[in-house]
Amino acid sequence: MGSGPMGEKDHGVRAERIAISYWDALGNETIRYFAADVAEEEIPEQIDSPHTGLPAGRNQASPPELAKNEPYKTHLAYVKERRTPEEAEELLEAALQKLRERRGQAPANA
Repeated sequence: MGSGPMGEKDHGVRAERIAISYWDALGNETIRYFAADVAEEEIPEQIDSPHTGLPAGRNQASPPELAKNEPYKTHLAYVKERRTPEEAEELLEAALQKLRERRGQAPANA
């Protein structure tokens, strides 16, 4: 690690590399370089475009679609998607029963 005069050619051997182009939905091209000996399956099919933040793919004719932004959902909203109101009542009643038993306040014939 040192510096030498500008234009010095003996700075080591540059590894061979390949250029892979990626395009986003707006038509922007991004080029990423990979070592020439990297296996094809290790090169990502999709990246995030540094210019737009959109997903960019290797197929110029068919770039990845714009991601649909879903509104933020609370934990309760996700639970309501998975459970019917009847299931929710049963789960709530079971949890309350366990709590009452722990506190010694459970009804005698429950």
